[in-house]
Amino acid sequence: MAEALTPDAVAKAFRYATDWFAVYVEETNALNVYPVPDGDTGTNMHLTLQSVRRELDLADTSRMGEVARAISYGSLLGARGNSGVITSQILKGFSEAIKNESRLTPAVLARALEQGQQTGYKAVMKPVEGTILTVIRGLADGARSAAGKAVSVEEVLEAALAAGRRALEGTPDLLPVLKQAGVVDAGGAGLIRLVEGLQGYVLGLPLPEPPKIEKYAQTAFEEEEFGYCTEFLMEGVAEPVETIREAVSPYGDSLLVVGAEGYVKGHIHTNDPDGLLAMVARYGKMVRTKVEDMSQQHTEILGMAGAADEAPPPTGLVVVAAGWGLVKAFRGFGARVVAGGQTANPSVQDILDAIKSLPNPNVIVLPNNSNVIMSANQAAELAKGAGKHVVVVPTRTLGAGLAASVVYQPDAEPAELAPEMEEAAARAVTLEVTRASRDVSLEGLEVKEGKPIGLKNDKLVLVAETPEEALVNLLRLTVADGEYEIMTLFHGATVEKETLEGLVATINAQFEDLSVEVLPGGPDLYDYLAALE
Repeated sequence: MAEALTPDAVAKAFRYATDWFAVYVEETNALNVYPVPDGDTGTNMHLTLQSVRRELDLADTSRMGEVARAISYGSLLGARGNSGVITSQILKGFSEAIKNESRLTPAVLARALEQGQQTGYKAVMKPVEGTILTVIRGLADGARSAAGKAVSVEEVLEAALAAGRRALEGTPDLLPVLKQAGVVDAGGAGLIRLVEGLQGYVLGLPLPEPPKIEKYAQTAFEEEEFGYCTEFLMEGVAEPVETIREAVSPYGDSLLVVGAEGYVKGHIHTNDPDGLLAMVARYGKMVRTKVEDMSQQHTEILGMAGAADEAPPPTGLVVVAAGWGLVKAFRGFGARVVAGGQTANPSVQDILDAIKSLPNPNVIVLPNNSNVIMSANQAAELAKGAGKHVVVVPTRTLGAGLAASVVYQPDAEPAELAPEMEEAAARAVTLEVTRASRDVSLEGLEVKEGKPIGLKNDKLVLVAETPEEALVNLLRLTVADGEYEIMTLFHGATVEKETLEGLVATINAQFEDLSVEVLPGGPDLYDYLAALE
């Protein structure tokens, strides 16, 4: 029995708990009916834990303070959805309690769970019982009752889980929507799986087999318009979190705004994601955004439930993408999306998890970034152990990925699909407009920090005074090289409506043979991304 865990053991326990949780992602998704039945609680919590694991991989795990910071910081940066943001705050409190300790003793573990409970409740403007909050309170109560007499970490974890499971079983009595659907709370169930994973590491247990999903609780509800689950992460924020929370609150409900170390993470359900993101961008530098159409998610879950007993088609598709509009487009083609791209490359494990989550025996992966191709190849190799045949089509840009996705057909075999997708990707041209992050002399150009720059197929080709000037000049360079009929233009949240309308008018006037489709939700940190075909 372990009387205490060293900092390195705590880090290993959280890494193992992430793998343990991965087994139960779909089970947790299938329970998700509150606050809306969008079926993504398991996915969101797993993404949050994966971010913790990435930070732990970079940390000096011989020091508890560094381990604590990685858990807190990683969960904040990676938090997704209601459940993920609240989990990040529970882990923030947990980390505060352990950061100055040399070892995780039974007493420290109990105190950490209790502080996690307190921080979790404080993060929510209107705490609702019957949710993950009720379960963390149960876990904390169980740990506290055992801490005084426990001689091992295992004993505290066992007592915490026993009380936490009782709290979870009682959630339908506290939240009518759970009783209506005949399920326990998804976020609470996910939290139990996380703590089970910590226990699994301490006890040396093997990873369990994934449970069979008998039903999706979302089928108990009629399809309706839920709006958009909108999230943002900003850095360099000087205003208090309370000020930003107040500014965001009129836009919708299910509001969570939390922060630390100059970062602010926000989550809200709204019908105006573009307006909200444009408004909040004034408070700091936007690092990451995510917008999910919850009505569409609900429809997809109903489809999954109806097809649960059908044999899957031969080939699935995994893509790496950033920007909610692009993610929506890729999902429209039938892809499973891994969040990431420029400045935020996903790990090998992230891609592998997505591959393994698909029921198809074959999977095609589109990295959509030159820095992700190697990770995709490594994930493909590791997926052989899970019985998957994976082909990586080495797309280097999001535009190439979009062109390849148009060709994708799940009923076709990879041997037929992959060459066609590679050919489509090779024909596409991607134009990107972003801002220089530093002064540099590159490709014969003198670039100043903050200036708009234009990239063609991921290569820097020009500097401009405005993002609009950069895009028009990119088009002039590109159209001169060949015949293009269609441009799909994604814009960032900070682009003003009048500016966008003026840009489109200029493009229509100067490039009469080019049909332009304008869509919101471009990649974070980019003013514009255009795909030419």
